[in-house]
Amino acid sequence: MTAILGLLRYVLIPAAALAGSGIVGAFRQPGARLRSAIQHLTAGIVFAAVGMELLPDILHEARPGAMAGGFIAGVALMLGLKAYTAKIEKRQDGGRAKSSSLLWTLAIDVFVDGLLVGVGFTAGPKEGILLTVALTGEVLFLGLSSAASLSRGGASRARIVSTTFGLSAVMVAGGLLGGATLHGLSGGLLEAMLSFGCAALLYLVTEELLLEAHEEPETPELTAMFFLGFLLLALLEMAIRRAGA
Repeated sequence: MTAILGLLRYVLIPAAALAGSGIVGAFRQPGARLRSAIQHLTAGIVFAAVGMELLPDILHEARPGAMAGGFIAGVALMLGLKAYTAKIEKRQDGGRAKSSSLLWTLAIDVFVDGLLVGVGFTAGPKEGILLTVALTGEVLFLGLSSAASLSRGGASRARIVSTTFGLSAVMVAGGLLGGATLHGLSGGLLEAMLSFGCAALLYLVTEELLLEAHEEPETPELTAMFFLGFLLLALLEMAIRRAGA
């Protein structure tokens, strides 16, 4: 129970970020350059979390079968979500059906994000904290983009805000479920879950954050935001290690 309460404290951070960005997006959307800067920065943070936290733990376990199984499962899930989203975008059966399908897709997405926080704390406190930071940046972007999509579909501000709070609750549920079911994992199961998280986060960087970030013409300043994000997470990891020494 103590471990679950500790996890709740951390999963509430990205959930609050999701709710806050949705509220902001309901009333005012940031400009294209600012969105691109946020996406570059977040991509660097997430990439650093994968490279400095998840991959070393995966390689340390050295279980090729479990690693491959978890990684393939993560890729399959994210590709499935992508295919489902593409199917929604091609529908021509009215805004209400599109909006409903979009909400289901967003709910699955944030549930997986919450689950990844649980995966991080399964590997260790430091990994959990850094993944929480990375996913907080990701859901800031998700909240803004979902608010924009709902607004284009004709949703009122009140509906956008209530929907965002609902998605935040789904994220908390995903984190708590992950913590309750994954707590104490070791060996092959831990390897598989870490590999699953690694694949999901890599997909997030390459197929969502950077893909949309590059819709805005690249400038040296925007590109530098990616490396700033990477550097910030590296410095945070050093600070956590020193504090624990």
